[in-house]
Amino acid sequence: MPTDLPNMLTLSRIAAIPLMVAFAAVQEGWADFAACLIFSAAAITDYFDGKLARDWQQTSDFGRMLDPIADKLLVGAALMLLAGLGRLSSTGLYPAIIIMLREILVSGLREYLAAVRAAGLPVTRLAKWKTGFQMGALGTLLAGDSAARALNLEVLPVSALGEAMLWAAAGLTVVTGWDYLIAGLRHAGGAAGPRA
Repeated sequence: MPTDLPNMLTLSRIAAIPLMVAFAAVQEGWADFAACLIFSAAAITDYFDGKLARDWQQTSDFGRMLDPIADKLLVGAALMLLAGLGRLSSTGLYPAIIIMLREILVSGLREYLAAVRAAGLPVTRLAKWKTGFQMGALGTLLAGDSAARALNLEVLPVSALGEAMLWAAAGLTVVTGWDYLIAGLRHAGGAAGPRA
């Protein structure tokens, strides 16, 4: 049911997006820090909604459908926000593009596999590492050097650290995206005949 706690946590990820955008649009150090906190809290719910759903045996079709959508909306909004506000360097835009393309690729593969009633794409351990790096990078970039200045932590190169993490996430994105693509093609190759 949509009102189960795991599903409410998933929905909270979507509800956090306009708040994150509103704070980031202020373009002040305190607001950037608030945007980082909102994004980070939303990102953490991705771990807890799945864990609670499994532990409490509250998995549902609604949750399986909404969880990846909420993730992609949150990541996509953060990437577009960072790019639109000029918070990424010219080279930092490349890992952002790679990450967005991978999200679209995996969404398309999942939709295709659901249509042919093939087995879904399982989340690998490496994909979980990718998500961790990606969420950490985006939260760090949302805070940026302006939040570091607001917190009197100017000595920390927050934006540079965030971009380095974004490149690491993009590298993992390429590897896991390739794995998902091969798995999808394998299913597509075997989907020509009728299925029982």
